[in-house]
Amino acid sequence: MDDQVPAPPEGFVRSELRGPFSTHNGPYFHRVGGAPDTVGQAFFALPRHANGLGLVHGGMLSAFMDGLLAMAVGRGTGQVAMTIHLSTDFLHMARLGEWVVGEARMTRATKEIGFAEGVARSRGVDVVRASGVFKLMARRA
Repeated sequence: MDDQVPAPPEGFVRSELRGPFSTHNGPYFHRVGGAPDTVGQAFFALPRHANGLGLVHGGMLSAFMDGLLAMAVGRGTGQVAMTIHLSTDFLHMARLGEWVVGEARMTRATKEIGFAEGVARSRGVDVVRASGVFKLMARRA
């Protein structure tokens, strides 16, 4: 099924070592480089990502944003970020056969909690924005 995925947007490479849920819902791509305080992630909308209308399902967009925000907090703190709260605003539609590209940044962190916000776009249009609160946990050896 990956043969249906065209080359990713410039600056993105395929993400490896994802958990089973993300691996099943992917493939995901992450941005290499970019601004030091932001992370980027993308996916190409395949039939399994869509609802009956051929639009990217809200659940897919929510899961994508959850992972993107957690990545921003994880990068910013060096810890594992587990979701406590996710707020998602659906702004426009993404369709099958389009790249959905997200960008997020950690806004602040305490000793135990991290906060992040981000947006995903398709065709240059904001599709979804989200903010989240994450429990910080030490990485396993």
